[in-house]
Order: sequence, then C-alpha cells, then structure tokens
Amino acid sequence: MHVRKDMVAGAAVAAAAVAVAVTYGIYAAHRRRLAAVFIAVALAVGALAGCSSPPVHTEGARVLHLTIDSRLVHGTMPLTLVTPAHGGAHRPLLVFLHGLYYDNNSQLTGQMFAALHALGPRAPDIAFPYGDRSWWVNSADGAWASYVLDEVIPKALTVLHADPRRVAIGGISMGGLGAYAIAGLDPGRFCAVGGHSAAIDPGTGGALGNPKLYRHAQLWLDVGAQDPSFIAGDDQLATALHIHLHMWPGGHDFGYWNAYWGDYLGFYAHALATCR
Repeated sequence: MHVRKDMVAGAAVAAAAVAVAVTYGIYAAHRRRLAAVFIAVALAVGALAGCSSPPVHTEGARVLHLTIDSRLVHGTMPLTLVTPAHGGAHRPLLVFLHGLYYDNNSQLTGQMFAALHALGPRAPDIAFPYGDRSWWVNSADGAWASYVLDEVIPKALTVLHADPRRVAIGGISMGGLGAYAIAGLDPGRFCAVGGHSAAIDPGTGGALGNPKLYRHAQLWLDVGAQDPSFIAGDDQLATALHIHLHMWPGGHDFGYWNAYWGDYLGFYAHALATCR
C-alpha cells in the first residue's frame, strides 16, 4: 500500500490513524453479529426483486458500467459511474459506498436521479464501487479501503475527467462506516464525508471520532428515528465530531434513504462547491 506523506504529517493524526486500524479489527471480529441486522432487509429486497417495476428514469444522466482489474482485492471488480445531464469535464466527484448485501447498482433509484438532476450545474459525478461484504476495510480478504483510495478514485477521475481537487466520499449503512474509515486513512483527501444510517456499533466508533482525521472536510451523519441498531453509535460519533446528527422518520431501509436523496446530494454539492 502506498503511504501518503500527509498520513504522517503530525503525531496526533498518526495516532488517530492507528486507532482507525484498531477499529477495523473490531469490526472484523463483529461482522457476523452486525450482518444479522441486515438479513431481514436483504430477504425483503430479494422478494421484491421478482416483482415487475417500471424502468428507472435517469433524468438525462449517463450511466457507465466499467470494471477494474484490482491488484488490491484480487479480482475484477464492477464500477458504476454516473455523470449528470449536460455533464462535462472538471466536475467534482462523489464516491458513494453501498451497504451490506447491496452492490454498485443498488443506489440507481429514481429518487437519486431526480435529486441529482435538481442540482443542475452543481451536480457532481458519482462513482459507485462494489465492495461485497468487506465493510470497506483492509483485511485478509482484500485491501478494500486502499482499493477505493488507490484504484477506484483514480479510475473514476480519469474516465470522467473529473476535478481531482474536489472529491467527497459517503455511503449507506456499511458504506457510511466505510466512508469515515477510509477518509481517516487519508487526511485532507476529501472535501466532505457523509454517513447515512452509518453502521457504527456503540462503543466501537470512538477511533473515528477525531476531527483531525478529516481536516477541512465538511461532515454529515443521519439516521432514521426507527433505525433498530445504529442510533446510539451514530449519536456517539456525531458527539465526538461536534456535528449535528440528523434524525428523521424512518428505519434502516430504502424507504428511508430514498426519501432523503435531495438532502444528501445537496450537502455534497455545497461542500464540493466551497472546497478549498
């Protein structure tokens, strides 16, 4: 793994990065227990998959399906890229990570495309990588965090001709945890970091709660008021980071996430537009 100079810029940041690595170990040990939270949701999604549904209206956005021959996760990985209607070079880039039991196409919903279209010229390009059940961490199963930093982002920037100085990262559930953990490994890389129903286990998210890990990045956390598992952990992380936890009606499901795509993309667009 390539070691960046800014990862050793200060003792405090270095110590926090070590703490993030410890958190990775904690989450690896708890994967089976945390995975059980999503089984009912996954079964429901599988049941709905057989139902006919109208095609998603992309609102003029262009969707590209690519692959990456990865040396870090040892396989050919799918990557979905979305560029808004009337898009062009030098747009900012949002990297958006999926949750457990989902994939790189799970967030291609009508609500997401409508929210992206509503942003007009402020709309970012979006990269949706595939992360299997990795929790987006570096482990014996693959260097998934490094994969996002060193393979997904460069590939997306090259293909889309996006602005390398304006990159944000966020995600849903497992992806929300991954977004904060990955950003903590590369301080200063991202203009914004967002977690939506982030799968933060109470008592184990403290290593991510050091604001120095994220430097100038604008930070976001939200969770459904009826989320069965992650209100406490998300609240702990928000308190440690001195940010507001958005708590809205809903559970840990697509009904909740789709309802707030406008808020999510509005946050990222503002942060990317004001990033220095």
